[in-house]
Amino acid sequence: MAIIGEACGVPEPWELVARRLSWSRTVAREAVHRASVAEVLLTDVRALGGDRFVAAVQWPRSHPTFPHGPDGRHHPLMVAETLRQLGIYLPSRHFATPAGSRFVIRDLSFTLDPATEPRAQHGATDVVCRAAVTDVRTAPCGRFVTGLRLDIGLLVGGTPFARAGGTARFLDPQAYETARRAASEAAARPRARVLARPSPRSVAVPAARDVLVVREAGILRLDPADLRHPFFFDHWSDHVPGLVLLEAARQAAALATEGVHIRPVGCRLRALRFTEFAPPARVECVPHGRTCVFRLRQAGEWTVVGVLQYP
Repeated sequence: MAIIGEACGVPEPWELVARRLSWSRTVAREAVHRASVAEVLLTDVRALGGDRFVAAVQWPRSHPTFPHGPDGRHHPLMVAETLRQLGIYLPSRHFATPAGSRFVIRDLSFTLDPATEPRAQHGATDVVCRAAVTDVRTAPCGRFVTGLRLDIGLLVGGTPFARAGGTARFLDPQAYETARRAASEAAARPRARVLARPSPRSVAVPAARDVLVVREAGILRLDPADLRHPFFFDHWSDHVPGLVLLEAARQAAALATEGVHIRPVGCRLRALRFTEFAPPARVECVPHGRTCVFRLRQAGEWTVVGVLQYP
């Protein structure tokens, strides 16, 4: 399994281990691929044995990009970001991933129960995550993990309120360079464009810099307003990050339903290929009752497909 430091003997029940979790300080920002300490949610991780873990995560009461709603509920994409951070931390700290490897999302999903999800109180919300790693894939040499699946359950005060899961690949620097070479060679040159950017209110975001889509000749396209955004582009990337794609789909759903569908309680997203910054991908979103099916097309190819679910 290539797991490092697995405990011997019979593992303790997760409830007992969870009592020893600490929310006093965050893990190293590099361990979750964040440049800013302020964007680190993960504070502690304990191995249970058998590729199972329990982790402490703290959701801030006030997040500039993902503020809580008027009823105190946290933004649902906090679930996705929690999954992302655990999906980077666990392989790099507890599994033998290649040195300098790049994390590539294949798919992700989450479901949220509005009846049990926590409300933001006076301080931050301490979240316990139960995590299970499956489908571990190794390189032909057997020394390195090249992919895995992670499933997590989120609880506050012992009450479950959300589940999330996803699969990822881990590419060593040479493999990543090979995978990206064709994309960089085919990058489109900038061109003059007439854009109509939606208002922040129409896509339910706090500020103009949070808007990720534009209308160009009646077509909705992915075009972030701020490529130095403190959350979406916390660090440099040579392709559009997964959470940017998910939030762009959420904004497209808000526009397609004229503000009816704003806060999803579930999602499924599958990345078919890398989404590049140029040419700007077309964002398509079609409402079907309490769901919105979305997909992104770029240079004649689908890059992302998925569905958002609403209460």
